[in-house]
Amino acid sequence: DSRRKARHAPKERTRRMGAATRTVGIGYAKTMGALRLGGVLLDRKALAELAVNDSAAFALVVKSAEGALAKA
Repeated sequence: DSRRKARHAPKERTRRMGAATRTVGIGYAKTMGALRLGGVLLDRKALAELAVNDSAAFALVVKSAEGALAKA
């Protein structure tokens, strides 16, 4: 059912990003806060795709945002 799939897509993206951020060594909430402070303009959908398809680039984005969190 397409409605159910659309309803569950944001939750699935959050799960994927949570798993990817734990592999980097930081939690989901801290990652999202760091991305906001770091001025990263990628939305959650783009970040989830990046986490699934290019984990090295996702880790780089998270680490750079984590650096911005350390400065704040």
